[in-house]
Amino acid sequence: MSLYSALTTSVAGMAAQSKSMQNISGNIANTSTVGYKRVDTAFVDLVSNFTSNKSAQTSGSVMTNSRQTNTVSGPIGSSDTSTHMSISGDGYFVVYEKIGETDGTPIFDGTPMYTRRGDFTLDEDGYFVNEAGHYLAVIELDDATGNPVSSVPQPATFEEGFMAAEATTTVKYTGNLPAVPSTTDTAGSMITPGAGYTVDPTSAGAGVVQAQDETQFLSQTISGGAITTYIANGENASLQLRWGKISDTPDTWNLYYKSDSTATGTATKWTNVGQNYTFDSTGAMTAPTSNVTVAGMTVDGINLGNIVLDHGGNGITAFATQTGVANMNLSQDGAAAGELTNISIDSSGHVVANYSNGKSSNLAEIILASFDGDNYLARESGGAFRATEDSGEAILGATGSIRGSSLESSNVDIADEFSKMIVSQQAYTANTRVLSTARDMLSEVMQVIR
Repeated sequence: MSLYSALTTSVAGMAAQSKSMQNISGNIANTSTVGYKRVDTAFVDLVSNFTSNKSAQTSGSVMTNSRQTNTVSGPIGSSDTSTHMSISGDGYFVVYEKIGETDGTPIFDGTPMYTRRGDFTLDEDGYFVNEAGHYLAVIELDDATGNPVSSVPQPATFEEGFMAAEATTTVKYTGNLPAVPSTTDTAGSMITPGAGYTVDPTSAGAGVVQAQDETQFLSQTISGGAITTYIANGENASLQLRWGKISDTPDTWNLYYKSDSTATGTATKWTNVGQNYTFDSTGAMTAPTSNVTVAGMTVDGINLGNIVLDHGGNGITAFATQTGVANMNLSQDGAAAGELTNISIDSSGHVVANYSNGKSSNLAEIILASFDGDNYLARESGGAFRATEDSGEAILGATGSIRGSSLESSNVDIADEFSKMIVSQQAYTANTRVLSTARDMLSEVMQVIR
């Protein structure tokens, strides 16, 4: 009876090693497959005869189970494609399978699938599709508020778009004013105000520079930089700034902007923003204590409206230097109209539209799913998985983070697979030897009864 058991056990051993070789060959074949999760083989022993007598117990047969490695990440490498993405840590992309079309619009299977394969690109209809043909599901964001428009990820289209112009409302301005400004008309450590213009905006009729006095004005002030600003229809105006020092005690400056570059004679060419900037002995700004609003700012006939000069608290300083405005940083919140240039994925998992005007906007948010039992997911072709009773339902909002312009490679270690293949080959050969030896022993038994 034991010889017959040896025969069946060796056959089971050969079958088990064949199953192992099948998994190894599949893993090796998918070494270069994006997001592939290798399948290992678990060998389980079977008890041939149950008895409480330990001396009567014998070794049994063997069976195999496939062991998933869904929680084992593959190496992450960079990609030149802006819509490629990978997941660092826990999570899966939510995807859907296309099952048909109606009037050119895709129809999707109602059951979501999950994948780590992130080689998504935009198809001709504007959907994100990976190389396995799975459609990415996202949460679309409202254009005006940026808030989600739903709580359930669904495939969405991202077609060519246009961004309307945005009017400038705030100019952010930081920098350091020199203690002794280098001008062409410097008397001691301060600039002597010219007779043709008044640098004190609190005086009657002050706050402007006539065109005929511009030469003197330029000789007694320093450049404060320039920036392009916009109105709602996209028309732009170059905002040019200059600083003039009017007092050493306390250290006091005035800021001007060129309001009319074509002005002549007694017409106003430069306008004071209407605020004294004062600094203490350490160079810290003591006034203004909040943002400065220039009411009805007009530059070269373009009415910009009320413009806020945001200095970021103590963003303007007056440390001891003899140069112009140092460490200057000028920016503004307006923009010309722009066409969509490309779509990319940022580090927060947002689908970002980038426009020709340098602006960008978040179109959608990519939500990751997680499972309590990752290794009990049902595998589908193309590196996708479906939820099962053992895996549990998908939990939206996984802890992993998305990395744009990158891809997760297969988690197969080809050297390790070759090592397992050698072991499996040797074990298979050994089982064939058991089979042939048991056959010979049975043959001897048959010879006895002759």
